[in-house]
Amino acid sequence: MATHARPVDAGGGTTPPAPRTDAPASGPADQPGLVFVLMIGIFLSVLDFFIVSVAVPSIQRDLSATSATVQLTIAAYALGYAGLLIVGGRLGDIFGRRRMFSAGILLFTVASAVCGVAPNAESLIAGRLAQGLAAAVMTPQVLSIISATLTGAPRARAFTAYGFTMGIAAVFGQLIGGVLIWADPMGLGWRSVFLINVPIGVVALVLVPRRVPESRATGRPVLDLPGMILISLAMGAMVLPLIEGRERGWPLWAWLCLAAALMLFAAFMVRERAVAGRRAAPLVHPGLFHDRAFSAGLLTQLFFYFGQASFFLVFAVYVQNGRGFSALQAGVLFIAIGGGYMATSLIAQRVAMRLGRQVIALGALLRTTAAVSMIAALAGPAGEGSIWWLVPALVIDGAGQGLAVAPLASTVLSRIDPQHAGAASGVLSTGIWAGNAFGVAIIGIIFYGTLSRAGGDPFRDAFSASLVFIAVVGALVATLVQLLPRAPQSAR
Repeated sequence: MATHARPVDAGGGTTPPAPRTDAPASGPADQPGLVFVLMIGIFLSVLDFFIVSVAVPSIQRDLSATSATVQLTIAAYALGYAGLLIVGGRLGDIFGRRRMFSAGILLFTVASAVCGVAPNAESLIAGRLAQGLAAAVMTPQVLSIISATLTGAPRARAFTAYGFTMGIAAVFGQLIGGVLIWADPMGLGWRSVFLINVPIGVVALVLVPRRVPESRATGRPVLDLPGMILISLAMGAMVLPLIEGRERGWPLWAWLCLAAALMLFAAFMVRERAVAGRRAAPLVHPGLFHDRAFSAGLLTQLFFYFGQASFFLVFAVYVQNGRGFSALQAGVLFIAIGGGYMATSLIAQRVAMRLGRQVIALGALLRTTAAVSMIAALAGPAGEGSIWWLVPALVIDGAGQGLAVAPLASTVLSRIDPQHAGAASGVLSTGIWAGNAFGVAIIGIIFYGTLSRAGGDPFRDAFSASLVFIAVVGALVATLVQLLPRAPQSAR
């Protein structure tokens, strides 16, 4: 993948590559453990989205909460996370990326403790919202610190670690949650899925000032407050109906929120262009989107993540509700996906050195192959007999994800000036979140719509219909990859 910076000027055009003026004085070789500490933040933020789903039944019983109230524990995290991601990235540019990373970890640790001791559903929802806000401040700093402080082989290894950590947290989130609830340490039950974050967060807080160098944008950038309000409202208006709409039968307010989100996004872009035109400091510089690697990579990534959380959702529902597996047994099945993911994510950047952008297409097509294979297996031996017939296809699916995740991130950020690293990382993280939210909403319509109409084995039919969506997404991503610029031979 290309790693040459092509800075964006204040007027939205481009200028020749400039020195990395915002990089810290100490080089990456002087910072052992840097990537390890950064990955703690990624692991916690991704894990906490997936780990809670297996705890929902226990939470509902223990807190005497309604189904709608318990769903808000997931929605609150999503709202806080999505609503502040772009703002969180820009805060790092302005106030210091290490400082904001530390602040995010501190708030996340405290919020996790609040969730773990919550006496009622309302306190838990408040804690989950705080967790989401903390993750939104913490997560964008990871990619911006990597982009601003590392170059060459260390940077490639950091992106490999990023992709590996994201996938492992997502794939094994349900297994870890299932194990914690089954083991019931100290009689904590579901509370352990939150309290486990506390010692990890404390360790990270101790290590950050010792291992992570400070960096920030040059000059005196200021926070675009109107832009911050517009993008936060837009993301909230988009994410809330996508998460809650299907559960509540797509009421009028859900459609009104989506319409408002479109208008708010448009207003945000008008605002940012106006600020950039005055050569001031927009929250997200419109010139970022003039770079083909960034804009095409962002679009490709958006559609790639249509098929990640959505697949995990319907697979978990199928094996638990359709095949009678416990949360722990379902989590064990995810090991197959995790095994494939680990095998390829560790070599994805090396494969990218040979294949360039086509490594992402290869990963996407492997996911399509896996989905088609599962459809065939469900029509045969896996449909009526053992579900373990799906394991080879699950391994292939994990391998496809592992090949694509890190190269996608490095492609999107490959030519971004470190001056804009925080904002670009916030946009990147928002694209991941938006893709997952849209994917879950679409596949929910497909899965539950088929479930309500199907006869015979309704869960098998609903899962098979959902796999068609996953297969189409993979083929679409492989097509979109062709829009990405070719990496120069010297960069491979």
